[in-house]
Amino acid sequence: MKIEAVRKLHFCSGHRVHGHETKCANLHGHNYILWIHAVADKLDVVGRVVDFSVLKDRIDPWVQLHWDHTFLAYEKDTELLALEPLSPKNKPWFICPFNPTAENMAIYLLKEIIPELLKGTGVEVSKLVLFETENCKVEVFA
Repeated sequence: MKIEAVRKLHFCSGHRVHGHETKCANLHGHNYILWIHAVADKLDVVGRVVDFSVLKDRIDPWVQLHWDHTFLAYEKDTELLALEPLSPKNKPWFICPFNPTAENMAIYLLKEIIPELLKGTGVEVSKLVLFETENCKVEVFA
């Protein structure tokens, strides 16, 4: 039997998709919805994979600090990065080591960020679902 605990998070970010063929090459933003699917080897003494608040308390602060209400810019997008000095100073851009597609964002969270954030909990994330719009989502599996 497989049991997952699933937590939903929200954030708003701007980006542009470097090299995109159409309008997504322009600066724009989304109200993202992130679904985090967590699994563990066994249920805890209460009978849970993990308390939902653990997922929120460990993952959401990183997302809010680094991605919410900021601009995600690809480190190789020199044309865009030339504009960074014009950006508001209250929250710096997040310079991505990847082109900020929904797929790359989800992979980065799943592989690079979340394992560190959940260290010591006995919980792993098996899947992330990232909605870029209500009609468009990506799913990334561990």
